[in-house]
Amino acid sequence: MTNPFYDPYRILARVYGDGAHLKIALAEEPIEDLHRARTVKTVYGVLEHDGYLALCIRTFAEKSPKAAVRIVLKIALYHLIFLGKPRYMVTDTAVDLLKKMGKGGMAGFVNAFLRRFDAEKVILPAGDEGLSIESNFPLFAVKMLRETYGERVRDIVLAKSRGVSVRFVRGMERYSGREHIDTPFEGLKIFKNFARDEGFDRGEYTFQSVGSVAICDIVEPCENLLDACAAPGGKSVLLAEKCGRVTACELHAHRVALIQSYCARMGAENVIAVEKDSTAFDPAWEGAFDGVLCDAPCSGLGTVAENPDLPLNKKEEDRAGLQETQLGILSNCARYVKKGGALYYSTCSLLPCENEGTVAAFLRGHKEFAAEPVSSPLEHEKTVHGVQFLPDKAFGAGFYIAKMRRV
Repeated sequence: MTNPFYDPYRILARVYGDGAHLKIALAEEPIEDLHRARTVKTVYGVLEHDGYLALCIRTFAEKSPKAAVRIVLKIALYHLIFLGKPRYMVTDTAVDLLKKMGKGGMAGFVNAFLRRFDAEKVILPAGDEGLSIESNFPLFAVKMLRETYGERVRDIVLAKSRGVSVRFVRGMERYSGREHIDTPFEGLKIFKNFARDEGFDRGEYTFQSVGSVAICDIVEPCENLLDACAAPGGKSVLLAEKCGRVTACELHAHRVALIQSYCARMGAENVIAVEKDSTAFDPAWEGAFDGVLCDAPCSGLGTVAENPDLPLNKKEEDRAGLQETQLGILSNCARYVKKGGALYYSTCSLLPCENEGTVAAFLRGHKEFAAEPVSSPLEHEKTVHGVQFLPDKAFGAGFYIAKMRRV
């Protein structure tokens, strides 16, 4: 089917309807090469503006259309509002797609909707509710961030990804002529566009976020390091460059396989990937590691700029069990740290309750550990126990790390 809305529709139907991750859906669904760039731009754009596009539909539709029609309308509205495509072209393409999908009965509704749509009549609510819609951040997160950062919350939640982060091991000079942004870290560049080529398969470079590299930069060199929540393996591979041996843990076998594949591609022979529950104590590991990194499960809201589908299913009540899981991992893995060794806790979250809150709760119950000050060449905010990277200052990345010493 050559309709240019068809591929975006299939991808978005999986994301909205099946709960599929955007990047996985893009990798698994066949996309017409002629339209690939446009398809990727469209699906990312629709999800980045999902809240606003939903408001547009609510404003001009007397009742909510069914899921398939709603997705077609969001694609059409994105092209109309944000890409500036002619109304007649957008309308004809949307109607044509519905007919080809066997939903011609809704063609009249969509045709009438798009012809009468007027963006100037779509009014954002005031305050945090409007900012939540504009930024596509969950309202509860906007409110929590405002409590911490005040008016800066707007810059934080509206910050966009600066591009594709590429960490070079070698061969960087072959790409130096491309438009890019330098970062404070050796070998890490951010490109506006970067298509994977044979250099990736040869292990000359990998795709790794600025925040991930910043966290690895804070971890001190040591002989024996445990990466307790390691998949897909980017941190383990980078840390293997300054540690004698890295043990990379994951709960599920398929995620262990991801780490092994990553290590093989990058030639990291001193990483050992193991299938293990990081909340379950292993007596054989007690006091066995010079350093332990717990990159804990979290809301992931620091990565919304790169993962615009992430907020779709985030609810405030989801946080209830998160800190319990984080503390479970941290408390168990603390037992694996040698006397004098370092314990690191990191997340890709912006929410203080998942970061400072978890570390403070851990330290209250573990007097044998004390927080140590840390710093980074990447712009950051000092917190009581660690550092917070925020998207408006850190190339769109939001991460946290604290370092604790076993005293």
